[in-house]
Amino acid sequence: MSDSNPTIKHFQDLVSPAYANADPTALHVRASALLARLKALNRTANAATRTHKQATADARQDMDQTHLGLQNLLYEKRHLEREIDKCRQFAYALPFSLSAPTLTPRSSIYQDVPLHSLPEFQELAPPEARTPDVLDNPHQLMLNRLSFELVERQRLDLRRKDLMVQKEELLKQSKIKLATCGKRQATDRHAHEDIQKKVDELVPPLVSPSAPTTPAPS
Repeated sequence: MSDSNPTIKHFQDLVSPAYANADPTALHVRASALLARLKALNRTANAATRTHKQATADARQDMDQTHLGLQNLLYEKRHLEREIDKCRQFAYALPFSLSAPTLTPRSSIYQDVPLHSLPEFQELAPPEARTPDVLDNPHQLMLNRLSFELVERQRLDLRRKDLMVQKEELLKQSKIKLATCGKRQATDRHAHEDIQKKVDELVPPLVSPSAPTTPAPS
């Protein structure tokens, strides 16, 4: 912009009264040179403007990327803080009284689960669940023991359900047999009563010898 000021001044000089009697050809040549100089300055200014615009766009893009990265970090921070709070709430239980300022530690859920003893686990668990490497790793050993306990409980629960079905079936069959036996006993009792009645009709009852005889009338 500082280079354009002398060029404009030279243009102003060409139209001043001082050049009124100057050679027109010389004025035309000088004006053409000044015009070319002005166009060059204009191109330089346009190029500088484009360069600054591109630099501004690049800086804005970098700033947007940085802002986006910051937002992602803040989101991840909040997520981790929530997970930490969940872990703390899992590891500690609030007391019954809300006015109490302290927290009461509690054991994790898996610590309350009754498990097979370690010798039983080593005897019953699959070989891949009780390798020497697993036995030397307390964390993996506990995971395998919990997995084995889950599988065993699922197996026993299925067995219990099968036994309950068998029990229900046996009770049903027993009730049917009892009902059949009751009907058969009633039928036998009625048949026995009918036979006894027919026997009593065919065979008169015996007269006791000690009963007194009535003399026949003369």
